[in-house]
Amino acid sequence: MRPDRLRALLDAVAAGRMAPDVAAEQLAGLPYEDLGFARLDHHRMLRRGFPEVVYGEGKRPQDLAAILKAYQAREMPALVTRLDGTKARSLRRRFPSMTYHPVARLGFLGPDSGEGVGRVVVISGGTSDGPVAEEAYWTARYLGARAEYHPDVGVAGLHRVLDLLPVLREARVVVAVAGMEGALPSVAAGLTGALVIGVPTSVGYGVQEHGKTALFAMLSSCVPGLLVVNVDGGFSAGYAAAVVNRLGEKG
Repeated sequence: MRPDRLRALLDAVAAGRMAPDVAAEQLAGLPYEDLGFARLDHHRMLRRGFPEVVYGEGKRPQDLAAILKAYQAREMPALVTRLDGTKARSLRRRFPSMTYHPVARLGFLGPDSGEGVGRVVVISGGTSDGPVAEEAYWTARYLGARAEYHPDVGVAGLHRVLDLLPVLREARVVVAVAGMEGALPSVAAGLTGALVIGVPTSVGYGVQEHGKTALFAMLSSCVPGLLVVNVDGGFSAGYAAAVVNRLGEKG
């Protein structure tokens, strides 16, 4: 249940427009909903301000459809990550209003204002980092942040990053996505006072070790205040950016 709907329900009980028993029945499913194969945490919206996000890999299309139907019945937005094209096509037949981003492998069912609040800036080292960067961008946007994405500004051409200085310095949070040696987040963190979240990707040759080199480089950065998420963790970075961005808006 969305916080605004919960407030309206409580106000209705307080004003005598709704019987307590009726309200109790509506609240009964708040902690979680047992679908038999999954237990949906509907209470997360109240605790975190964002609904539970669905991880698409390993789930059958019919199971994903049942989960989305449960969210839709409660008028809650649903975000599905790591959703391949075949499953997305199946779901869109059931939910025509669902938006799917094939590069990010991310699906969204719900309203998208396109505006958002604050400012989250996502940058990527190269176009090969695009799937992870776009996952971060769309996640932050769908969780309420005003987000923008600037691809292919890696340190092999440092002038590309420097051209973005005005944007980086106006950001509340910067998500820097890079593979290879993973230097971009350190550079970005050294140029701005915003919180920078580094996302190592598994892009690179040989010793790059499927993202380990980029991960270790970011973790051992000498720039203070650089936070790092898991390899290819675009969703984690986008979610964290949205949380920090929202806290800044409240402040």
